[in-house]
Amino acid sequence: MTVQYLGTGRRKSSVARVRLVPGTGKVIINGREFEDYIPSAATRLDIMQPLTLTETTNQYDVLVNVNGGGLTGQAGAIRLGISRALLQVDAEYRGTLKPIGLLTRDSRAKERKKYGLKAARRAPQFSKR
Repeated sequence: MTVQYLGTGRRKSSVARVRLVPGTGKVIINGREFEDYIPSAATRLDIMQPLTLTETTNQYDVLVNVNGGGLTGQAGAIRLGISRALLQVDAEYRGTLKPIGLLTRDSRAKERKKYGLKAARRAPQFSKR
């Protein structure tokens, strides 16, 4: 059995289960290539941020199962999952990741719709007559 490090990340309604396996730096999300699954280069950089900061980009293969939400939420969940898995690799990485906020779960989510309103806070249009 090869050694692997696990991390779970959540963002909005997305949940990512991340496994770090010693390898060459390949990233596979839901069985698809990284560039294929996430077309935006900026989002890809955002996901790779924890690996870049800890200089472990080419040391681990990242295997991700992610579901729920959209691409932005999934990207945030993957980033948190990678950060948490890196802490299992070496607890010293906490000093690098924590000040930038990579270990904090972003708790912002969509507010629920209220009755009598059109959306969470949007009231129906006022009509004088």
